[in-house]
Amino acid sequence: MKRKLTGLTAAAVASALLFTGCSQGAGDSGGSGAVDGDGKSITLWLIGSDTPDTLRDYLTDEFHDRTGATLKIEEQGWGDIVTKLTTALPDANNTPDVTEIGNTLSPTFTNVGAFLDVSDMYDELGGDDLLPSFVEVGQVDGKEYTLPYYFGSRYMFYRKDVWQAAGIEVPKTLDEFNAAVTSITEKNPKGIDKFSGFYLGGQDWRDGISWIFANGGNIAEKQSDGSWKATLDSPEAITGLEQLQQIYRTASNAPNDAKDANQYQYLNDSDQVKDESGAVTDDLSLSAATIMAPGWAHFSIGDLTTGDDGEAAREWNDDVFGTFVLPGNDGKPAPVFAGGSNLGISAKSDEPELAKELLRIVYSEDYQKMLGENGLGPANQQYASSLGDDQFAQALIESASNSKLTPAAPGWAAIESKSIMEEFFSKIRDADDLQQLAVDTNAKLDALLNQK
Repeated sequence: MKRKLTGLTAAAVASALLFTGCSQGAGDSGGSGAVDGDGKSITLWLIGSDTPDTLRDYLTDEFHDRTGATLKIEEQGWGDIVTKLTTALPDANNTPDVTEIGNTLSPTFTNVGAFLDVSDMYDELGGDDLLPSFVEVGQVDGKEYTLPYYFGSRYMFYRKDVWQAAGIEVPKTLDEFNAAVTSITEKNPKGIDKFSGFYLGGQDWRDGISWIFANGGNIAEKQSDGSWKATLDSPEAITGLEQLQQIYRTASNAPNDAKDANQYQYLNDSDQVKDESGAVTDDLSLSAATIMAPGWAHFSIGDLTTGDDGEAAREWNDDVFGTFVLPGNDGKPAPVFAGGSNLGISAKSDEPELAKELLRIVYSEDYQKMLGENGLGPANQQYASSLGDDQFAQALIESASNSKLTPAAPGWAAIESKSIMEEFFSKIRDADDLQQLAVDTNAKLDALLNQK
C-alpha cells in the first residue's frame, strides 16, 4: 500500500502523546472466553479501503455474537493518519479502541506509549507463526504492542510479448535481471518513444531499495547501545546503488521525480497515460516492458474491456502479461519491501477487554483465511495457502518469504514525512559520487532515526 504521510514529525507525535500522559500498559487478557459487553461499544479504525465490506461485516457480526457489544468501524485516510492518530490516541474520549497502523509508522507510536502491551496474548493470537518482520516493528524492549494485520509484497509484472520479441528469458539471478532490462530497452521491440525495459521511478525507493537489500546493505542498523545508525554508505549498499544507477541510466526512462504510483499504466496498452492527479500527461501506447508493484496491481493490468454496466475494466491476459519474483544472487528471492499494516489497542481505551476480544476474532483461523481469500496476505503464516494457488498468490508468498521492512527506529515516521528517501533516490541517476551522496543522506537520517 502507498503510505502517504503529512509533514508531522516524530518529535511532534511524541510530545503530543507524552504530554497527555499516554503510557504503555499491560492488562489481563481476561482469558479466551467472551467478554460480557451488553450495551457497550468499541471503535475500530481501518485505514483505506483495503479491508473489503465482507470482512467488515464479519467483524461486526461476530463481535456482537460473542460479546453482545457493538463494533463501530470507521475508515480513515492514509494521507492524514499520522495527524489523526497523534490527536486521538492520547484522548480517552476520542481514541479508537483498536486501530490499523502502517507497519513503517508502528515504531514511532509504540515507542511513545500509544498502545497497550499485548504480550500476554501473543501466543494465543498466533505467536511465532505471525509474520516476524511485522512483529518486530510492533515491539519495544521485547514486548508486543502492535501485531501484523495483513501483508502485501512486491514482485515483477512484465509483457511476455515484448520480452519474447527481444529474445530475453525470465532471469534467475539479479545480475541477469539487470542485464535483461537493459537489453530490452536497447532493442525496444515496439519502437516506442520513452520506452523502458524496466520502469522505475526516480523517487520510487520502496521498490528500488531491493537492490540495496539484495547486496547485503541496509538503510540503517541497530547499534549495541540500542540506537540506530544509517548505513547507506556501506560497501554492500554502495554495490546496490551502483546497480540502481546503471538501471536508471540504461533501462528506465521514468522521470527523476516519479514515485511508486500507478506503474501498471505504463505496462498496459492505452492511449491515455495519467499522472498521480489523474490528468492525462502523454499519448503512449506502450512505454514499459516490466514494472515492480505490490501484488494487488494485477487487478489494474490487462486488456481494456467494457462490462455489462458500460464501465471500462482490465482483464488479465496470460498470453500478454506475466509475473515473476525479483531474483537475488543467492538462489533466493531478492529481499523486497513488504507493504501492509499492524493492529494495536489504544492505551487509552476504556474497554481494553472488549478490544482484546476483537483481536481474538481478527487472529482466528476463520478471519485469517478470509483475508487470504480476498487477496490480503494473512498475518498468520499458517494460513498463507488461503491466498490460493494462482500465479499472483504464488508470487506474493514467494516474494514475501524474504521480505524486509524499514528500520524499526522511533524516528522513522519523521523520515518519511520529510521525504528523505525520495530525495535520495531522485539523485541516484545523475550522481557523480554515489559514496558522497550516501554519506550526506546518512547525516539526514541520523538526525532523525532516534527521535522520540
